[in-house]
Amino acid sequence: MPSWNEVLIEIQECKRTDALDFVRRKYLRKLYEHTNRNIIAYYSGWLQKPGIKATGINDEDKNGLMSMIHGMKRDKGLDLILHTPGGDIAATESIVDYLRKMFMTDIRVIVPQLALSAGTMIACASREIIMGKQSSLGPIDPQFNGISTYGVLEEFEKALEEIKNDPKTIPIWQVIVSKYHPTFIGDCQKAKDWSFDIVKSWLETGMFLGDQDATVKATKIANGLSDHSITKAHSRHIPLEECEKLGLRVSKLEDNNEFQDLVLTVHHAYMHTFASSSSLKIIENHEEKAMVQHQRMQQTIPVPQSQQGMQISVPLQGFEMISMV
Repeated sequence: MPSWNEVLIEIQECKRTDALDFVRRKYLRKLYEHTNRNIIAYYSGWLQKPGIKATGINDEDKNGLMSMIHGMKRDKGLDLILHTPGGDIAATESIVDYLRKMFMTDIRVIVPQLALSAGTMIACASREIIMGKQSSLGPIDPQFNGISTYGVLEEFEKALEEIKNDPKTIPIWQVIVSKYHPTFIGDCQKAKDWSFDIVKSWLETGMFLGDQDATVKATKIANGLSDHSITKAHSRHIPLEECEKLGLRVSKLEDNNEFQDLVLTVHHAYMHTFASSSSLKIIENHEEKAMVQHQRMQQTIPVPQSQQGMQISVPLQGFEMISMV
């Protein structure tokens, strides 16, 4: 199968106006022909377009998944190729609930590179995760506007302990704790419990369904992915070997050369699409159906020259386009 550069050359030499889409879908179809399982690619372009909130998992994504699944033969199961920085927990819970209603537990999650945060949660809802040497999952500790709920709770517990041991530290901690709005500590605890509980439940009812030690295994994994004292940072990348140590059911992409080549070629095609187009997120299946979310564009209109003879442009409100194919 083609390498990163070879995929790029193929796109550049393609005479079609839809070269990016044509090459990407060509290899999705080849992957389907190899596995004979339904395939949905759920891809975010956050690496190429950082700082854009729309690249994360959200409720709009369910519409894309519904469109991709419509008409599929569900007895073939689902291979979900996942590349995402994560996103909203409520949307993630809803998406997993929907996918399981459609395919029960016959879901494999393929991680060509990164499935972080809520993406890791989705991976934990599958029966099996397929990863390569370059693949990583991430911690599932929730964040509020970039603030770690685990970090907040640890800080608050430290404050209580130090104040109890030395009341003179009250003025210091008062300044720190006062930055939290009312109910914030409680909200952090609820978010922490919520993410832990649903991942533990998904592992028990999916990956370890029928295993007599399902609860023990699920609890160990959920703790390992969420314990801030172990993961240290929300951005931590957890490679295949560490996922295996946690107890996750992981298959190695390298165990099947043809399958590995197809998956990585598909991945390269998506990365080139994000790098060479306005696409922010693509949800696409092997039948050439797709929902594509495009980057918000900034438009300007010219106004008459100022007295100094300089041209001025006035920005108009941007737009975000979602297209269905």
